[in-house]
Amino acid sequence: MDSSDLTETLQDAGLSPYQAEAYVAVLELGASSATDIAEASSVPDPRIYDVLRDLEDKGYVETYQQDSLHARAHDPAEVLQDLQTLAERFSDAAEEIEERWNRPAIDDHKVSIVTRFETVIERAESRIESADNQVQLSVPANRYERLAPALRTAREAGVDVKLSLYAPAGDATALPDESELETTCTEARHRQLPSPFVALVDRAWTCFSPHASSVNEYGILVDDRTHTYVFHWFFLTCLWEQWDSLYVEGRTDPPITYVEIRQCVRDVGPLVDDGVTVRATVDGYDTETGERVELSGNIVETGYASASASDRDERLPSQLAGQVQLTIHTGTETYTVGGWGAMIESVEAERITITAIE
Repeated sequence: MDSSDLTETLQDAGLSPYQAEAYVAVLELGASSATDIAEASSVPDPRIYDVLRDLEDKGYVETYQQDSLHARAHDPAEVLQDLQTLAERFSDAAEEIEERWNRPAIDDHKVSIVTRFETVIERAESRIESADNQVQLSVPANRYERLAPALRTAREAGVDVKLSLYAPAGDATALPDESELETTCTEARHRQLPSPFVALVDRAWTCFSPHASSVNEYGILVDDRTHTYVFHWFFLTCLWEQWDSLYVEGRTDPPITYVEIRQCVRDVGPLVDDGVTVRATVDGYDTETGERVELSGNIVETGYASASASDRDERLPSQLAGQVQLTIHTGTETYTVGGWGAMIESVEAERITITAIE
């Protein structure tokens, strides 16, 4: 670094132009008179005395009388420490600027665009760990280990976890075994085509990033039920329904809990049609008031608006589109119950627990 660069850097560190030039001159000359220092710098003679005293106040030089005012550089240890601290602050500021650019505060935005996949997976990890009810996750098998601890935390809290794992066909070794999956999910399926990373949490949060071979790397973070509902349908139709199961939590005897009404209707609909008594508890929201409700009673009817009872094949696209509902009689009142996004029914179910089958 030459004298000119050093002078500019000292100005960036807080010295005035005259102070910076005078200090560089003192470093080069050693102990010198004020007149010699003024000549070696661009500081006017009438100003050199004030400039040197200001530098002394800052700890850069010390002055003394020897026929005239002289100055010499002070022990630079304190100056170096100040510059080091300032450099660290600039470095920290640079990192903070990059962080804020990559990850805007999601609390202030319904939808945020980020530039790094790491930001997306970090946010997904955090949301999964704090989930209350439901997680839908699509992830490549080689990223599964990163999120496995968060998934275990969610399962231990009773969260329903649907896990869609991508691994190429024939590469079963890349997939976790059943003993591992039973600790991290309610159900897992093997997806054989590359697809985006998607994490949906509690019907409100979405973390999305394109698949690894995408031209552009970016991510979307969503804090909004309506947008998350759109991603939910993408998850069901593209990342879940048509793929084979790897693991399904055993649930042959009540209580059996569902967070997806379609799966509930598929399982209990034939029983209700055959006259079997199916008792259930529904936790959800009143679709008119938005208030939380809990209903307990018998399921007396189930149905799809777009398919007949005879067409209840679990893989039919008609089962994914349109209205699906069940009717529950509490003993005094009858309520219609819909799933995520219900508007026509009385209740939007968040959880349906089958408590008895008789």
